[in-house]
Amino acid sequence: MFSFKTIPDYHQQLKNKTVSCKEVVEQYLARIDHHKYLNAFVEVYAEEALQKAAELDVKRNDGQPLKKLHGVVIAIKDVICYKDHKVSAASAILKDFTSLYTATALQYLIDEDAIIIGNCNCDEFAMGSSNENSSYGRVLNALDNNKVPGGSSGGSAVAVQADLCMLSLGSDTGGSVRQPADFCGIIGIKPSYGQLSRYGLLAYASSFDQIGIFGKNIDDIALLLDIMSQHDPMDSTMSRQPAGNLYPLPIEKEKKYRFCYFPQAVNHPSIDPEIKEKITGLIQQLKNDGHTVKEIDFDLLDFIVPAYYVLTTAEASSNLSRYDGVRFGHQSDKKPVDLNDFYLNNRTEGFGLEVKRRIMLGTFVLSTGYYDAYYSKAQKIRALLVEKMNDIFQDYDAILLPNSPETAFEFGKSDKDPIAMYLADIYTVLANLTGLPGISLPLFSHSNNMPFGLQLMTNRANELTLLHISKAFLNVYESRG
Repeated sequence: MFSFKTIPDYHQQLKNKTVSCKEVVEQYLARIDHHKYLNAFVEVYAEEALQKAAELDVKRNDGQPLKKLHGVVIAIKDVICYKDHKVSAASAILKDFTSLYTATALQYLIDEDAIIIGNCNCDEFAMGSSNENSSYGRVLNALDNNKVPGGSSGGSAVAVQADLCMLSLGSDTGGSVRQPADFCGIIGIKPSYGQLSRYGLLAYASSFDQIGIFGKNIDDIALLLDIMSQHDPMDSTMSRQPAGNLYPLPIEKEKKYRFCYFPQAVNHPSIDPEIKEKITGLIQQLKNDGHTVKEIDFDLLDFIVPAYYVLTTAEASSNLSRYDGVRFGHQSDKKPVDLNDFYLNNRTEGFGLEVKRRIMLGTFVLSTGYYDAYYSKAQKIRALLVEKMNDIFQDYDAILLPNSPETAFEFGKSDKDPIAMYLADIYTVLANLTGLPGISLPLFSHSNNMPFGLQLMTNRANELTLLHISKAFLNVYESRG
């Protein structure tokens, strides 16, 4: 029975002929079928995954050198385009829509002989924190089926959590990779804005969205990030500042880092006492181990979530206006009275409740009389946050934060209080507002038997430091958590 540990270990097994790509894919397909109840996948590419695996086995047996991702089994979120495959953003409005091209970041993985095994369930158009807002139904947390896996990339997180693939891709607009990684007890990274191409990523909020990676090994994540960080002329928002060589990733055992944290975050009234206790305990451990850890006053914390939702919903209102039922998307069977009625029927039937809520909010803040009152002020807050982060990283290597005020919660919470669900994004949206890279590291366990992690943020385009620190933490502090 094959057991995946790391990509290099897997490649060594292939070279030793103790396993083949076809056998590995067959095993993953069997696991996916056995765990169908988790609802992590929208579609499984069984036939073509087996065909690709067989082709790779022939190439390897013929003595051809292994590419970087030879036979690595990867799942993708249902917002990432893959040519000739369905992509729907888990929305009825895009049901049965087939992509005409492949997302650049995904193509870079395919070019290195990765095997794409399927696309994963998510919150509709990546709008949600629980993976309950999907036209395909909710995704279950593999550790406790009564609890959410987090969102919006819940399916991608569970696919890795339950060993249904080796790694997976999600997207992160306000924490949609880091929060589900936190709830599922795995690693989840959101790169800097512009570090990876967004060409082929269905847009929610274009100045926030970024493809992210789920995995269980930091070196594997570094390898995928290194491969996908290549420039793409199809995305004009990509950073001109290269990330540097992210792989192989050495561990800097003796290096002492400069950390800071926000007391307003760690001591926030919404935070679970055990999460606060474990993080403050880790802060003390870091000090004892010779690292610099300082408290930084952050008086903008309560403005983060309002600014985030004003700006992202405004961008969503604009981005989702393309789904009209004319060029593509759902078209209602109801006979319209006029063009306005035609659009109304299509969008009423095609969009889910949460998407409608955010479109209406975004349209409102962009409307005459409210643009200056809300949208302009939110942009000013964003500028202040960027300035604040620039100042902090003059003196510090990384910021320590929780990912969420609580561990994975039970289904139905958002139905009772959607505003409380928005406020739970308080710790993750900062990285998206400022374009910084962030990662969730699975360091801790709660007395309720659910995992939770620590969030690290570094300066923009400094993924290398983020990965170095993450590797050190997973080697030194995971066992103490």
